[in-house]
Amino acid sequence: MESLVFGLKIHIKKIQLIDKFRKLQLIDKVFFTIGFSCFTITVIKTSYGGELLVYLINLGLFLIITLLFFKEHLLKIIVAGLLGFIFGAYLDYNKGVIYESKMLVKPNFNSTKQLYGNILFYNDLVNQKEYNLLMETFQINQEEAESLRKFSIEPIMNENNIIISYDELAVSVDTFAIKDYDFESFKEAFTNYDYFIHEIKLTSTQNKIFKKFDAIILSSILENDYFRNINNSEKSNLDRSYNLYDKNISQIDSLRKVYEKVLLENAKKSTSGTNINLSGEINKNVDIELFKINRNLDSYLTRISEEKSEKDKIINVISSFQKVGNISGGILSSSKFIYLFVGIFVMVSMLLLMKLNTFLDKYTK
Repeated sequence: MESLVFGLKIHIKKIQLIDKFRKLQLIDKVFFTIGFSCFTITVIKTSYGGELLVYLINLGLFLIITLLFFKEHLLKIIVAGLLGFIFGAYLDYNKGVIYESKMLVKPNFNSTKQLYGNILFYNDLVNQKEYNLLMETFQINQEEAESLRKFSIEPIMNENNIIISYDELAVSVDTFAIKDYDFESFKEAFTNYDYFIHEIKLTSTQNKIFKKFDAIILSSILENDYFRNINNSEKSNLDRSYNLYDKNISQIDSLRKVYEKVLLENAKKSTSGTNINLSGEINKNVDIELFKINRNLDSYLTRISEEKSEKDKIINVISSFQKVGNISGGILSSSKFIYLFVGIFVMVSMLLLMKLNTFLDKYTK
């Protein structure tokens, strides 16, 4: 019996020694790997000055460590993602299907800020569940008011808008003044209100109510006395300019006809042997100059016509709300998709913190 116990003790001691030896071997391998990596990096730096190669080596080591980490904890990460997905699906089920519809508008006469303010006001009514005010404002019933989820507005950002606005500013101000205000400064001062086209979006749990909103949203601006007065004034100015340029073109056409008649009469007198010039020496380039003036006036007239078309209304509607809304967002904005990644992120963060804590405990020992 004693010999058996003694044999067991020796066997246990042997196992402990083997385990200790394996740990020492693992530590030696780690130190060897670290030492070899440091030696390789040093050789590369001294031989090639190879920051890129050093970066690639570090990137490779990072990828290996990352893959080993996910291999070790893959099951835990999958379970966490699955739980997040299930929780998100539950939220989506309770929230119901959300539909959306969009309207593109191009405001004039600096009415953009007022439009933004109105949209934010409507959205506040939705957030505060002021269904009576929503019913009164949009002439809808209780069920439709309760189905509303969000009003929003944002600009369609286009770099060309900034360039065109800067060009218009450069033409309208003194040359010396624009030199002190370069394009970069103008671009920094360019706000969301200054873009030309803006997108209004409405979301609801009902998909056939959107056409009830576009006219009322626009009427809040169109019926504003301030903007109506500016619109009427702008129309009068454009009409006056159009008529003036149109009259100038008619005068230039008449002048060209008179000039052509004089040239014809002059040519007849020259062929008959009598060379009489009633107005002195006639400039041969007059007709060309008159043609250039006529072309410039015609260009101005075209520009005014386009401006009249654009500024005929306080707000130009590029596209209104659709009769039937689309399902909002898609899978990328659904709670299922969001909480799937939230679950994965939380699990990975916890595992990393646990590894860090283990490392710190071993380091202190």
